[in-house]
Amino acid sequence: MTPDAGRLRWGCRRGMKELDLLLTRYLNERYDMASPKEQEAFHRLLESQDPAIYAYCVGSERPPEHFAALIERITANSPA
Repeated sequence: MTPDAGRLRWGCRRGMKELDLLLTRYLNERYDMASPKEQEAFHRLLESQDPAIYAYCVGSERPPEHFAALIERITANSPA
């Protein structure tokens, strides 16, 4: 994992357990293999508010284009 792994791991800790699980799973399983562009999008996503991230992940709100592919990867194979 990258030198800023601790900061990223801390950023995955949210006020919602569901988001904790989704974001931490992405960090553990996919982040290191992601392109630099996707990694940057993940950094920016972590700066977003929990309700917005949650709405993107459950599909109740369409994510901005710069987050769309990332949200798809984060939610891939997530429990229904």
